[in-house]
Amino acid sequence: MPQSDIVNRTSKIYRHIFFDLDHTIWDFDKNAKETLHELYSTYKLKEIGLHSADLFIETYTRHNHRLWADYHLGRISKDELREERFKSTFIELGINPDLMPADFEDAYVNLGPTKTNLFPHAHETLAYLQSKYTLHLISNGFKESTEMKVAGTNLAPYFQNIIISEVVGVNKPDPQIFHHAIELAGATIPESVMIGDSIEADIRGAMGVGMDAIYFNPAGLEKPADVTVQVTHLKELTLLL
Repeated sequence: MPQSDIVNRTSKIYRHIFFDLDHTIWDFDKNAKETLHELYSTYKLKEIGLHSADLFIETYTRHNHRLWADYHLGRISKDELREERFKSTFIELGINPDLMPADFEDAYVNLGPTKTNLFPHAHETLAYLQSKYTLHLISNGFKESTEMKVAGTNLAPYFQNIIISEVVGVNKPDPQIFHHAIELAGATIPESVMIGDSIEADIRGAMGVGMDAIYFNPAGLEKPADVTVQVTHLKELTLLL
C-alpha cells in the first residue's frame, strides 16, 4: 500500500467519509455480467448472430464504461447513454442494432439493480468505519437504480446521507455536488475524505474542492502521479483509516 502523510493524519482529522457506490462498493461489472448472461439466454441472442455471450458482455462492458465516462463529464445525457450502449455493442459485433429486442434495455435496467454482488469485505469494512466516522454515499447513478441497489444489499444503515447525482442535478466531478454533500453532512472539507474508483469523477472531483481522496483500484491499474493514496481491497481501509 502506498505510504503517505494521510496514513498518519486520518485518525486525527477525519470525521466524515464519502463513498462512491458503483465499482467501489457495489460490484457493477460482476452484477452486469450476471445480468447479461441471463438476458442473453432469455432473449436468445445467439439466434440473431451473437454467438458468444462472453464476447457480447466484454464488448458491452467496454462501451458502457466509455459512455459512463462521458456521462460523468456531462457530455451525454442519461437517455443517450442508455440508447447508445447496446446499439454500439451490436454494431461492433456486426449485428444490425434493429435486431435488438425492443425491451432489452428496459429489461437490463430493471434486472441489473436487483443483483447483490458487493466487493469483498464491503459490509465488514463499512461496519468498522461506521464505528469511527460518519459515512455518506455520493453516486453518479440514476435515482431508481441506486435506491434498488442500496436496498437490495442492505447498505442503507451505514450511511447518514445518500446523495444521487440525478436528484442533485449535477454529476461528480462537478464541484457543486461535493459542496452539496459537505453541507448536507454538516461537515467541513478538511475533515472529509472521498473514496471511489473513478479518477476523474471521484478522486480529481474531490481534490478539485480541496478534499482528500483515496483511489479504490481493485484492478491494479497504473496510478496517476497526482493520486496520493490508493487501496486495492476495501479491507485495506480498516488499516488506513
